[in-house]
Amino acid sequence: QVRLVESGGGLVQAGGSLRLSCAASGLTFDIDTMAWFRQAPGKERIFVAAASRSSSNTRYADSVLGRFAISRDNDKVTVTLQMNNLEPEDTAVYYCAGSTNAQFLATATVASSYDYWGQGTQVTVSS
Repeated sequence: QVRLVESGGGLVQAGGSLRLSCAASGLTFDIDTMAWFRQAPGKERIFVAAASRSSSNTRYADSVLGRFAISRDNDKVTVTLQMNNLEPEDTAVYYCAGSTNAQFLATATVASSYDYWGQGTQVTVSS
């Protein structure tokens, strides 16, 4: 089994920055894609960013492109999300996800493609 644990959420003013981290433990050798999703109150969980195993491929939701950056450390089996110029619309619970599916281009943005999920970390951006 694989366990994903997020950290780094919190309260920040609009225009500020936060850095989320996700540490994977357990049988992590088969994790290929790692990603971040978010879910605002009363809304469905949506894709934010993903990185392939080697980080040669990354994808971002249009709403965060140019403001967020995803990176991976495969030695430590961690994935981070640097979030800059935060907006109140970024307020949500952020979830780390891991997938054993290597078909990055076809599946990176699809929540049902992910096998492992963290418990989530709250990000609140005040105006």
